[in-house]
Amino acid sequence: MSEALFEVRTHRPENIRVRIPGSKSYTHRLLIAAALADGPSEVSGCLRSEDTLLTAEALRQMGISVKDHGDGRMDVEGRGGRLPGASEVVFLANSGTSMRLLSAIAGLGEKTSTLDGNARMRQRPLGDLLDALGQVGIPARSLPETGCPPVVIGGGSRRGGALSIACHLSSQYLSGLLLMAPCLEQGLDITVTRGPVSRPYIKMTLEILKKMGVSFSSEGDTRYRVPGGQTYRAGNYQVEPDASNASYFFAAAAVTGGSVCVEGLSLGSVQGDLGLLGIFEKMGCTVTSDSHGICVRGGDLCSVDVDMGDMPDMVPTLAVVAAFAKGTSYIRNVAHLREKECDRLSAVATELNRMGGSVRIVGDDLEIDGGCPLHGARIHTYDDHRMAMCFSVAGLRVPGVVIENPACVAKSFPNFFDVFARVMG
Repeated sequence: MSEALFEVRTHRPENIRVRIPGSKSYTHRLLIAAALADGPSEVSGCLRSEDTLLTAEALRQMGISVKDHGDGRMDVEGRGGRLPGASEVVFLANSGTSMRLLSAIAGLGEKTSTLDGNARMRQRPLGDLLDALGQVGIPARSLPETGCPPVVIGGGSRRGGALSIACHLSSQYLSGLLLMAPCLEQGLDITVTRGPVSRPYIKMTLEILKKMGVSFSSEGDTRYRVPGGQTYRAGNYQVEPDASNASYFFAAAAVTGGSVCVEGLSLGSVQGDLGLLGIFEKMGCTVTSDSHGICVRGGDLCSVDVDMGDMPDMVPTLAVVAAFAKGTSYIRNVAHLREKECDRLSAVATELNRMGGSVRIVGDDLEIDGGCPLHGARIHTYDDHRMAMCFSVAGLRVPGVVIENPACVAKSFPNFFDVFARVMG
């Protein structure tokens, strides 16, 4: 792989089996929960990527011992829900998950913490979470007064109580509050006033609370109660493979008509991005699973009309597949893609159109005319890992696709191109 460019080779993979790293979303949440637990935990199968290592380092800055063995195992010394807090600015680059989850957790600190990021992070909104923290006595403010980082989160107040929050921009605001809630004296009684988007990620967070001995109750998607005075149970916890990163290999089968299996994944997983498989089935693919993993075989692709509000990270992948399908696909309710690592609505449309596609942004939706004759192009990745990975899939069918800045995949899947080489033959 070139340092600055990666040229994809066209190929139809047949009966290829791949193994991918652990879930980024699970890794973030398990590391944080283990840091709040009542003793030492081992978290195995961790994804070691730019984002998850930023979370691990941030926890160290906040006073938690995190030992990285380098093989997916991390030892975390929980302090029973107590955090000393960070003396220096916690830098989180462009890891939105780290910023949102840790901004809430910083409210458990014994002193004030400041969290910052890169230029793009300083454009990503956090105001609804800051307001929610303030409702329960935790001082939280945006230094530039824009609702964006850098943010200052005051420590020392552990009262908790009732709050309301809008979660139409990110479900991670709610996940952060749920993770901190059991460590507060009164816990939290959370009312969601708008949204939430990406609901499967909330389910993932709640699953981790349950697995680690924390009780809670919920009323639909609008109210969550977590009693206070609880402690996460320390122990040995396993991270399952990342369904989001598996999507590129399933998509490889879809666009080529080939067959690819991802080992270690189960259709019973709560990872919401596995919902993409059902959409691929509607488009003409065949999905099978066994004790070893999940397999997809491509077929004659047809267009779909789907609401992707709960699977925003899968929109770039689906958009690329839709470009090869017969008819016009409508990908709806994805306004929150504008607040990701880049404006993914604009980026996906621009790059598919650069390849000769026909893609339009209509309000909060994407419209993709499938079957247009596509040609090779240099794909701008906007320093966004998901752009690099999804357009690599297009290159399996279209000669001359070149990915700029392939190193940006380090954010979530550092060895992506090594694994992807297997589907290129």
